[in-house]
Amino acid sequence: MVIKGKIHMFGDNVNTDDIIPAVYLDTTNPVELAKHCMVGIDSTFPDKVASGEIMVANKNFGCGSSREHAPIAIKACGIACVIASSFARIFYRNAINIGLPIIVCPEAVEETKDEDVLEVDTTCGRIKNITTGKIYATAPFPEFMQRLISAGGLMEYVREKQDMAADVN
Repeated sequence: MVIKGKIHMFGDNVNTDDIIPAVYLDTTNPVELAKHCMVGIDSTFPDKVASGEIMVANKNFGCGSSREHAPIAIKACGIACVIASSFARIFYRNAINIGLPIIVCPEAVEETKDEDVLEVDTTCGRIKNITTGKIYATAPFPEFMQRLISAGGLMEYVREKQDMAADVN
């Protein structure tokens, strides 16, 4: 999968309350969650993010509670990929489970500036900063994770498998 878009930079220790403040957790509707994504840090974020853009953050992104609302809000507001120096373990798994590609690449984070344009190839593990021309290597997603993300997340992947099984029978 190749993702190309302008980036939005964030710092260290962005927690799930920053991503989607607890006051907005009375819904699981992705459209509603998207309206409040990142308002814990930047109240204007939902208005300035466009579909297909990329979020970049420093270390420990997604720390805090294990709420699945956080990656859902990020994906629903249009972010196509998150790159960080490191992720909280539960956030990482929740993101993959909902079909949001997330990539660990400290070098890219360190050398990228807000509003640079990146091209991310999750299949071969390559990040190219279109703005600077710099290329970064990262671990490609294993084939199973690629299929899971392409399907739109774990639940969609399971539905596809069930539909295929039903067609065979």
